[in-house]
This record gives sequence, structure tokens and C-alpha cells, in this order.
Amino acid sequence: MDSNTPFICALGDLGVDLVMGVLEQWPQIGTELVLPRSELRAGCSAGNTALALRHLGVPAHLVSAVGQDDFGVWLRGQFHGVQAHLAVCACPTTVSVGLMHRCSERNFFTTEGHLAAFTLAQALAGVPEAVPGSLLLLSGVFLLPRLRAQYPALMAELRQRGYQIALDTGWPTEGWSDALRAEVRGWLPNCDHLLLNELEACELAATETVAQAMPKIQSWLRPGATLVVKAGARGALACQGSLQLSQAAEAAEVFDTIGAGDSFNAGYLAALLRGASLQEALASACRVATAVLTRFPRQGIQPGEFSQLLAQPA
Repeated sequence: MDSNTPFICALGDLGVDLVMGVLEQWPQIGTELVLPRSELRAGCSAGNTALALRHLGVPAHLVSAVGQDDFGVWLRGQFHGVQAHLAVCACPTTVSVGLMHRCSERNFFTTEGHLAAFTLAQALAGVPEAVPGSLLLLSGVFLLPRLRAQYPALMAELRQRGYQIALDTGWPTEGWSDALRAEVRGWLPNCDHLLLNELEACELAATETVAQAMPKIQSWLRPGATLVVKAGARGALACQGSLQLSQAAEAAEVFDTIGAGDSFNAGYLAALLRGASLQEALASACRVATAVLTRFPRQGIQPGEFSQLLAQPA
């Protein structure tokens, strides 16, 4: 990658994902089920985004950490074609088991692992020097307790280094509360792009509908910032100043929905990096998410295989 080429940096959570399915119903305690599909792969939101960027052939950096064990060694070898800056924490690697249900919903069982040990100093040590036009995505904050405590300092430093900042909060493991909403609101003035799903938007704004949540959240963002609300199989909504947009997604047969939002984020940011309009970026994001989710297993996706899915601005 040319040292003067703008890039996307994903900073956040990385772990081992074991995806299994399909589960028809919860089994009785003490019994055993044989499931027809499984895949062991690098996962968590920052890891998924970095891999999706590789599928698109877009210059990407990953800043995260791994544990000091065999899984940590394995994870470090999964990012060929990505500039991966991975600290090593003196504890076991975080592992997540994702169980897919027939209705396309899923459950996760995740160990605390190394993500609880990832620090601000480790994060900043891995962030490369910004090139003008580069974007940095923060994700997985609620799985990173030590880093979360320093999020205002982290975001201020990243802005000082010249990055445009995108944030995907994810779902808080402790659930939403007024104190947590206030904490997240404190991060928003440093965001150029806020990427939420419908439920996250409603919970953050403490509203019943997305239509009520979007103007409320937009008022908390910096002037000119973009709010994107991911609506799953229906597509996405966005607002930027007085501009309000929607984008439909194509219908697709999907078994594995893990990483849907992360793949969307990759498509959205990659399109912006190439100069796409907001509408083009939403369309690219929906196409990329659909393309990734319809592949199982995903280990066989080649670098640049999905590059044609990005909008080509005039």
C-alpha cells in the first residue's frame, strides 16, 4: 500500500468465532445435538470489518489484541492482506460461540478473555499515522472495559491525529440505562459517522420508534456528521444535516447472519473512501452485507473478490 494512500482503520474487538447451526430449539440440559454446519474463524466486530475490507480489496488496518495462547497465534495468521497491529495480552484469547436458529436469529456465548485487558496505550501504539482522507472505525466498545473507560481520551487523540471517526457502539452487555446513555452521548461530538442498528438507535434515544430516535440522536452529533441506522434485511436509513435517505436491500437466503452489521460498515466506509455520495455508500453497504452473509463458510472468500460491489462515483 502506498504510504500516501488514504485507508480505513478498524480499532476494537477481535476474537475467535465458532459458528454453528441450525438449532431448531434449545436442547434439554444434559443432552447432545449434532448440528449440520460449523466454521471456526476470526471474528468480533473489528475483525469482521477488517476481513470484509479485504474482500473488497480496500486498504485496511486492524488495531486490536489477542491472547497469549494457541488461539492468539492462530488469530494472528488470519489477516493476510490486512495491516494488523495486534497487541498480545497475558491471558487467554476471547472465544465466542454463535448458535444460529432456524428463524435466522442467533445467540452468542462469549468468554471475557483478552478483550478485558486491552488498554488505551496498546490501542494508540497500534494506530498508524493518518493520511489525509483516512477513516477510523471504533467498534466493540462494550467488550473492551479498560479501553471504554478511556474512550473520550482515545477519540480526542484520534481526531488530533487527523482521522475521520466512525463509531458502531454495538449492544451493551449490561443493558441500556440512563447512565450508559449519558456516557455514549459524551462520545458523539467526536463522531463523523455513527452507525447503529434500529434497536440500538431506539435504546440510545429512549424512544419507541426509529423515526423518533433519528432526529434526537442527530442533534447530539457534531455539525455535518452522518447518522446511519441499519435495518437488517430491509436496508438502511441515514441523515446528514437536512438530508434524509433510505436504501432498500436485496432479498437473499441467509444461514449465517453473524457479522452483518460489520460487513455493512465495511461497504459503507469503503465507498466513502472512494468518494461515493451518501446514497451510493448506503447502496454499496447493503450489497456488501448481502454478499458476505450469503457465503458459508467464509474462509474461502478471496481478497478483492467483492470489489465490484462498491459504487463507482462519476
